[in-house]
Amino acid sequence: MTKPVHAIPDPAVFTPVSIDEQLCIGCNLCLLVCQADLFLPNPIKGGAPIVMYGGECWYEGSCVDYCPVPGAITLNGQLFNRVRWKEADDGGAGRSEP
Repeated sequence: MTKPVHAIPDPAVFTPVSIDEQLCIGCNLCLLVCQADLFLPNPIKGGAPIVMYGGECWYEGSCVDYCPVPGAITLNGQLFNRVRWKEADDGGAGRSEP
């Protein structure tokens, strides 16, 4: 007789990975390629994986790269890691000051 297993996701201050359950086909490739083992397979066949340990994400991005459905997984970089670009107004010849 098997006993049910209960798992409670580790609450992270920031959600590093978002899975769109409408787009996800439940292939679980993200589970196989994640370097930090963030995901658990969904007990419902074909369901989106469960982001279990979001706070341990390395922001490496292989989950997004290997996902066969574009947009099903989104890697949400932390705000202090995001690049702020400003278009140069000099025709591309150099750098403009902020």
